[in-house]
Amino acid sequence: MSKKVAIIASNGGLFDAYKVFNIATAAAATEQEVAVFFTFEGLNLIHKEANKHLPMPEGKEQYGEGFAKANVPSIPELVEMAQDLGVKFIGCQMTMDVMGLTEADFVDGIEVGGAVTFLEFATNAAATLTF
Repeated sequence: MSKKVAIIASNGGLFDAYKVFNIATAAAATEQEVAVFFTFEGLNLIHKEANKHLPMPEGKEQYGEGFAKANVPSIPELVEMAQDLGVKFIGCQMTMDVMGLTEADFVDGIEVGGAVTFLEFATNAAATLTF
């Protein structure tokens, strides 16, 4: 059985980020090979500035205090944790081109590639998730 987890991050809110990085770091910590394909608003999760200011879903502001009380790491901290655990980050080249972004806009260590790059990884994945 494959020990690979493939994740597509296409949404860019705070809850989306926690879902992506929670699953990615848990899988990597259990010795699974993990790749995340960031596309469209999902690119915000690895953008050097945007990932510090991801929006809380409307009407869910009360969770901000809960995150603080529970000592939940910030998204930049989770990005670093994921990278330290070996999670592969793939930034969607097409979306970056459409948005006028370059590799320099993102955290260090990402791979820029297209859907084919992600699909090559995901072909034999045990789990493929989309957030």
